Amino acid sequence: MRVLIAPDKFRGTATAIEVAAAIAEGVRAVSPPASLRQVPLSDGGEGFVEVMGGANRCTQVEGPLGQVVDARWRLKSRTAVIEMAQASGLALVGGPDANDPLEASTRGTGQLIAEALDSGARRIIVGHGGSASTDGGLPAVKALFPTARLRGVELVAAVDVGCMFVDAAAEFGPQKGATPNQVSLLTRRLERVAQIYLEDFGVDVTAIEGAGAAGGLAGGLAAVGATVTSGFEVIAEELDLAEMVERSDLVITGEGFLDETSFDGKVVGGVVELAAEFDVEVLAIAGEVFDGVDGRVQTVSLVERFGRERSMTHTTDAISKAAQQAVESWLTSN
Repeated sequence: MRVLIAPDKFRGTATAIEVAAAIAEGVRAVSPPASLRQVPLSDGGEGFVEVMGGANRCTQVEGPLGQVVDARWRLKSRTAVIEMAQASGLALVGGPDANDPLEASTRGTGQLIAEALDSGARRIIVGHGGSASTDGGLPAVKALFPTARLRGVELVAAVDVGCMFVDAAAEFGPQKGATPNQVSLLTRRLERVAQIYLEDFGVDVTAIEGAGAAGGLAGGLAAVGATVTSGFEVIAEELDLAEMVERSDLVITGEGFLDETSFDGKVVGGVVELAAEFDVEVLAIAGEVFDGVDGRVQTVSLVERFGRERSMTHTTDAISKAAQQAVESWLTSN
């Protein structure tokens, strides 16, 4: 039996690498001879650098609220991999309750891209997700001046949402601590920033799908030449995931919360879509499974099976046990 283990992180409880290891442990308990391949994944958010080979550089930059932070990133063969959450992430300020949604800035992400340029990178992939800011990416763009330095550089904005630029405040502002009044202010700010990009760079970021990712950072990078694309597709291509799926008898994926949005640019949806091309079955393990998933993939909910407390405090143990039970059931039915 050939099993491909390709999960995302369980945000706040286990990294994608830890999740993959836990699933592998569960599979081995059922079928020791199974051929296992662990391929932790990301859709562009937290953990993006880790699954792209891991960080080998660390640079001090300005954090989302002006504090100095150590941002880890990767540079190999003139390709840089950057995770904006390392420089401008919500976790860096202690979550939404500690955030200042109006002041939070992406300047540090721009500084990190500038450092990659200074280090000789000619291809820069920026993972979006987990941001504290809704500034339209303008501080990041200013940190890159003069933007002519990007000429001849392939800049990729790897995103996990299809949010339009001006919609970023309404769609994600509340998750970053923004009140309704602040959402209105941030929306007007995004409208002004979009006009700046049109006047200065000739790019209408309001027409680019996904430009609202990371509070509009994707749009800002698009204004200076970046291609906005699916973070999952970037990683799938880098790792040649399609070939690994094709060679498998079963694929096991997962994420912390599984709902209808999981099938719109996220890891689970991408894995299910790839597996369908090759007629390979998929099992999905999640912390919780919500409406909108029925019929799309076989699922296991940790909360439903083990209760919320155990799922949150002993996540990898619960994942391992869930994988064991799920594979046992799959082998019986096959």
